[in-house]
Amino acid sequence: MKLQFIMMFCVLASVLSCTNSTSSKKITDTNAYNVYLESSNATALQNAQSELVFWQQKLEKQPNQFPYLAKMAGAYGHLFAITGNIEYLKNAENAYLELNSITNYSNSSYLKGLASNYISQHKFRKALKLLTKAESHGDKLEGTQKMMFDVHLELGNYQLAKNYLDKFSDDSDFDYLIRVAKWSDHRGNLDAAIKYLEKARDKAELANTPQLKQWIYTNLGDFYGHHGNIEASYNHFLKALELFPNDAYAKKGIAWIVYSYEKNPDEALRILNTVTKTYHAPDYHLLKAEIAEYKGDAIMYNKELALYKAAVKNESYGDMYNTYNAQLYADASENLDEALTLAKIEIANRPTPQSYDLLAWVYFKQGQIKEALNIMEQYVSGKTEEPHTLFHLAQVYKANGKLKEAKNLKKELLESTFELGPLMEVEINKI
Repeated sequence: MKLQFIMMFCVLASVLSCTNSTSSKKITDTNAYNVYLESSNATALQNAQSELVFWQQKLEKQPNQFPYLAKMAGAYGHLFAITGNIEYLKNAENAYLELNSITNYSNSSYLKGLASNYISQHKFRKALKLLTKAESHGDKLEGTQKMMFDVHLELGNYQLAKNYLDKFSDDSDFDYLIRVAKWSDHRGNLDAAIKYLEKARDKAELANTPQLKQWIYTNLGDFYGHHGNIEASYNHFLKALELFPNDAYAKKGIAWIVYSYEKNPDEALRILNTVTKTYHAPDYHLLKAEIAEYKGDAIMYNKELALYKAAVKNESYGDMYNTYNAQLYADASENLDEALTLAKIEIANRPTPQSYDLLAWVYFKQGQIKEALNIMEQYVSGKTEEPHTLFHLAQVYKANGKLKEAKNLKKELLESTFELGPLMEVEINKI
């Protein structure tokens, strides 16, 4: 799913609308990105491990200096960003839990540290509970309000999210700009979202803060791609790699451009294979499985799918991959009872239009097309522009004889083929 910016874990990872160029041309340059594929993360990994050991030893010598636990949590978070290893994120959680227990949950900074960790784990309700406590303390209030916006938006509490956004409105503030961009995107205004992100980019470049620049470059890479400006998307992923050559998310972004836009699956797989040597997140296997399916390589497809399924059996992931798993089961029309259970868990955790879409899609795959339509019309239609959701909505409309509505969505979806990918483009044309 990128560099973890403390108050925006995974917040700008999904984009809700896009338009795609009608013609493709080669825009990537193998020579330009090869140098980053050949780079090793050994130095960054060693530095992060050394940082962790340093604070562990300090705490061993002075057990009463509990603030060292916060330093350890930060080091674990850094290691997670470098490797994608979920155990580092869980270790960071444990450090924050111990820290908050020692301080009786009275320190707003430690509460927000744990809340940020929970956001990364998609434990949004737990994060909200911690942030509510931090807000009640009254100190460092603006930082708390910014995180409250993040969590309420993720939970689908849109009016509450907007109320918090209004509390810290300031066009000169980087944190505000990236959040108003997210809000604009939620509202279906991708042009405005990009405008605000560009303002945030200018501020990050003026401040010359590498971590903020990397974060904004990768997110702009996403947004430009969804808007159809593929060349700008590619250039911003390259900018991120210039700063941090081991940025797995930026490499994944370039691989997607090579696959979805340039239709070069072998090169996309070559890029991804260099990433997964050192970065371990289950969804990369799903992407490789998709590309293998596009190639017609059944052996590779089954191999990557098996690797994904083995990875997500790790209980440390909790509910992080529920949506992926339910979608996978539903698309394959297998384990549909399990898919239904997961979809309902997602609604309990996060009652957004996307979660209700997942539930409706499972019902659709079970043949319960009327139930699927009822859910779509009540909770999804008109409430999101996310292309995958609109594809499901079009299929449900078509199955229920609402052909005009399905055809209208088809026109929209054909403008979203870059984000949806070549396999989905085939399915869209069947609507």
